[in-house]
Order: sequence, then structure tokens, then C-alpha cells
Amino acid sequence: MKGVVFLGDRKLELREFPDPTPGPRDVVLEIKASGMCGSDLHNYRAPAQPAGAVTGGIRRLAGVIAGHEPCGIVAAVGSGVDEKEARVGQRVMDHHYDGCGACKHCRAGWTQMCLAGAVVYGSGGHGAHARYMKVPVSTLVPLPDSLSFVTGAAISCGTGTAWGALKRLNLQGGETIAIFGQGPVGLSATQLAVAMGACVIAVDIAPERRALAGEFGAQAVIDPGSTDMVTAIRELTHGEGAHKTLDASSAPEARAAAVRAVRAWGTACFVGERGQVTLDVSQDLLRRQVTLVGSWTFSRQGQAECAEFVADQKIDVDRLFTHRWTLDQADEAYRLFDTQTTGKAVILPS
Repeated sequence: MKGVVFLGDRKLELREFPDPTPGPRDVVLEIKASGMCGSDLHNYRAPAQPAGAVTGGIRRLAGVIAGHEPCGIVAAVGSGVDEKEARVGQRVMDHHYDGCGACKHCRAGWTQMCLAGAVVYGSGGHGAHARYMKVPVSTLVPLPDSLSFVTGAAISCGTGTAWGALKRLNLQGGETIAIFGQGPVGLSATQLAVAMGACVIAVDIAPERRALAGEFGAQAVIDPGSTDMVTAIRELTHGEGAHKTLDASSAPEARAAAVRAVRAWGTACFVGERGQVTLDVSQDLLRRQVTLVGSWTFSRQGQAECAEFVADQKIDVDRLFTHRWTLDQADEAYRLFDTQTTGKAVILPS
């Protein structure tokens, strides 16, 4: 089979790999959709590094198949897999991490926080930019029948990450949330927050992404290039600021604005990976009783809950995807995705 390998410095290669064979507690997935998200873009852009190098806290191995938003059907199961765990033909997503399985975080479904160290598929283990992918049966998450494989790919990282952040914020219906960055995670947060009954203020530098946010139900959109973000948000919220804010951009200015644009006693959440931020702790946090939290993706149970919410609320997650590509078009796909002007993109390996 063919698989996409990141070489670093915005280069990739389509290589031949043998079809995977499941071990006793493994399954092989036939990948129907493999989403592209910001973490893939970080690995695509990263300078070429030696095998085993750590970038942004994630171990990268040379020659590993990229892609960490897997969705497809079970094609083969190992000898130690019970039918109640997985069966050939089953529609599934994958929680794209592997850990020791025994520590408190693994047992709670937060495998990415494994005390013994986690493997992230697409960086430290083979990912989903290929026709087949081998994973432990413990990483499978059912895909509701009403959801497409493309929607399942989004929930497997970007949309699931937005869900996890909104849960960390304890967003309530009737509250106002300002969402900074309307890339795949930010647009997902906009869709989910609207479905939860919140009023969304969407912030992004790209007019195309602001337009998508408006189509997804944002009540106001802000161009940070033409106005002060904090002032604009306060003007939209009776001078107080939003109840909750979420930064999905990783931009230092947006992160600072997310803290400053939340009202007194409000909560700001950082979900965008990497980068820095500078805050005046007294003025920005302490004297306004602001809570600042971080959110890293989602648990296996959270992924299942997100899928159920999307299905129950009939959220059209497929609308996030503005581009669909084949494996042979991966180079063109990442070149366009690197411009950060599009909606979400997906590779359809089979």
C-alpha cells in the first residue's frame, strides 16, 4: 500500500509499505477518511530532524506514515480480539494514541497523558494517510450510523478537540463565547457552541474563514486586522466582555486578547498548540478573578460523546470540509492547506 511520509521543511513523499497484519490485540482499519489538521501542518512545516526527535512535546519518527484523524471500517482483527470489542465491517473512529494501558490516565481514557509515555499515531507510529492502519483494539471508538466517514475523521481530532475545550469551559446555553481562530478547530467550536445554545463571536484574519463562521451560526465576526479585538468584543457584550473565550489560533496576540476579552469571573481556554503569550498577571487575571485553563484534545469517552452529540443535534460537520483529496494528491493538498485560508481538508485513501 502507499502511505504519505513527512520529510520536514514542507516536503513529503508517497512511499510503498506492506499491508499491515494485526497482532493478537490489534485490528487493521481500512481508512475511508483521514482528516488534515493543525498538528499535521506543524509536522509538515517542521525542519527535518533525526529519528526520535521531539517537537512540541510529540515524538517524531522518521519514515512514519502521517495522518492522525483516522476513520474507516474494521478490515481484520487479531486472534485475541473478542467480537464484542470489534468485528470485521464495523464502522469506527480511532482515538489516535497508545499508552501503557495500566496507569491512571490510560484507565480513564486519557491515553495521550500516559505516565509511561504515549505514542501519537501519525508522528511516533504509523497514521492514517494510507489505505490501511493497524491499531490496538482499545483505541477504537464507534462511529454512529448517521455520520459519514468524513465527519468521523473530523471528530477523531479537530472537532473532538473543540468539544473537549468547550467541556473544559463548561459552556452553557445563553452564554457568549468569543472564539479566536476559525481554522478547523475554531470552526468546529463555532458549530458546537451554536448547537449548545451559546452566542458566538468569531475572530479570524482570513475573510474566507470569517465567512464560514458566519454560515455556521456565529452572531458576529471580527477582523483583527481592522479593529481592536478586545474593544470590539466588549462593545458586543454591553462593555463587560464574553462569558467564555477560546483561543484556537496559537497567535500570541490572540491568546492575550482571549484573556483580556473575557469578563470578570469569566473563563478563558487555550487549545491552540505551541507558541508563547505574555500577560500582565495582576491586571489580566488576578484583579478580574479570571480563570485560565488549557485543553489538550479529548478522552476516548469524550470522543464517543462528541460523536453522539453531533448525531443527535444533526450538526453538519461535513460542511467544515472545503477540499477532498486522494493519496496521490497529498503534496498539492498540503501546499494549499499551508496557506491557512481554507476550511478543513481530508484525504480519501480508499
